Amino acid sequence: MNSIRISIIQSEIICENKEKNIKKFFYLISQLKGKSDLVILPEMFTTGFSIKKPHLSETNTDETMQSILNWAKEFDFAISGSFLARNEYNNLFNRGFFATAKGEIYFSDKKHLFSIGEENKFLIPGKSYTIIHYKNWNIRLIICYDLRFPVWTRNKNNEYDLLLCIANWPKIRYNAWKILLKARAIENLCYTCGVNRIGYDNNNILYQGDSMLLNFKGETILQAKPNQESILTSTLNKSELQKFRNEFCVWKDADSFTFL
Repeated sequence: MNSIRISIIQSEIICENKEKNIKKFFYLISQLKGKSDLVILPEMFTTGFSIKKPHLSETNTDETMQSILNWAKEFDFAISGSFLARNEYNNLFNRGFFATAKGEIYFSDKKHLFSIGEENKFLIPGKSYTIIHYKNWNIRLIICYDLRFPVWTRNKNNEYDLLLCIANWPKIRYNAWKILLKARAIENLCYTCGVNRIGYDNNNILYQGDSMLLNFKGETILQAKPNQESILTSTLNKSELQKFRNEFCVWKDADSFTFL
């Protein structure tokens, strides 16, 4: 598949209220039936950034993921986002997911935990470097703070074509959000999609969104307006990406390294 339709959903998250958030995002997602191949949601879309509330956590087969799988099948597209997850040992994770209409699920836990917000005191960092294969596209999923660490997102030998970053990124650092998304797109020669929430959380921190989709040159394809609920869709072309990589093959000169 040479082209893929990508949709961004930028919305407020009702703090620690799964029922209302699931109902809200179902309504927003349902509007994209027949119009998209991949829908991207903000980080922890069912709870907000409530890492200190373990009772809000779920397993991979509880309500959040069951809802996602049902929606993906009903509307015939893939859905990506994250939720507060727990394993059989009651360890907690900020777990990214990518679910397809065929019932395939990929998980990728947040690698870099935000110590300023004490995320590292409550959650376990992820370790897996996951490449998602979907409709002839290779896709990489990272979560919020991961965006600041270019080594973790390095696109070695063009392993992926599209980088997804789902976030709860505060307004106070909106400039860094925009610059880092563009930097990741340019240095990795890939399409890059950043999806952020809007509204206030339970700590009275404001998020203004600024969700955007960029091409492999760091140029803006689409961008949501600040502080506005938005559903935006654009079509990406893989041939254009491959043509640029062939003509401007800086990836061949990149440093090689291995994670320990």
